[in-house]
Amino acid sequence: MKPPVTATFHAPDGTRLAYRTYGDAPGDPLVCVPGGPADSRYLGDLGGLSAYRRLIVPDLRGNGASAVPADTSTYRCDRLADDVEALRRHLGLDRAELLAHSAGANIAVRYADRYPERIGRLALIAPSARAVGIGVTGEQRRALARLRCAEPWFAPAFAALEAITRGTGADWEAVAPFLHGRWDESARRQQELGGPGDPESVALFAAEGAFDPPATRRTLAKLAVPVLLLAGEYDLNSPPGAVAEFAALFPDAALVMQPGAGHYPWVDDAGAFAAAVSGFLGAAGVRPGL
Repeated sequence: MKPPVTATFHAPDGTRLAYRTYGDAPGDPLVCVPGGPADSRYLGDLGGLSAYRRLIVPDLRGNGASAVPADTSTYRCDRLADDVEALRRHLGLDRAELLAHSAGANIAVRYADRYPERIGRLALIAPSARAVGIGVTGEQRRALARLRCAEPWFAPAFAALEAITRGTGADWEAVAPFLHGRWDESARRQQELGGPGDPESVALFAAEGAFDPPATRRTLAKLAVPVLLLAGEYDLNSPPGAVAEFAALFPDAALVMQPGAGHYPWVDDAGAFAAAVSGFLGAAGVRPGL
């Protein structure tokens, strides 16, 4: 994989924002909205997806190479949707095709809520669904976690998960194995890369006014674009049941569960992930060697 090319643009409030371009596949690019908020480097080129589509991967304001804004209220999720629109205009796209991971899915659907005429195909990967009011209970997470009971790390990780979901603990590092299809050195590196970014940007992401689930649901029910929702079989952050509930809000949605995957499905099985997403996008590029 060639190193990405980094460039910058300016948001409407003047904040300098950075993005990376991966690949040179023909056609319009795919804008990839990271979760976190975290440095978008954790997405990489999404397991080789750049062989099929040119990827534009922005750093959210205050994270990675993007500047800290003068007004930190702009860290709010709905305000970040305006940065996506600024990037679309900067790229000269009539419509932006979006891929969004984890918390980035909230930004993507808030973008669809604000700019429905400017969104093309939408791929939501291991999505958080706070923006549409879909929650996940502790019991749902524990039930999914029990599927991993044969793993050598299960006992201490499950004890930490029980404490967190019952409100008596906060050892998030201990439950990290549940977010990955395989808990190995690659997964450990991915977990470190995907960690939270600027603490203030994380704290203010869901500040009051960030979400309006009834309004967003009404918009999504009329969204006239194809949507892919991809869930990892073992993903405690975005369990398959919650992702299926999310998919039901769209009039034209395809739901895919990637077997054996966690919260970073392009790491767990890059080939399966790229095939699912490129097939949905109708991508024109060809993976080298195939």
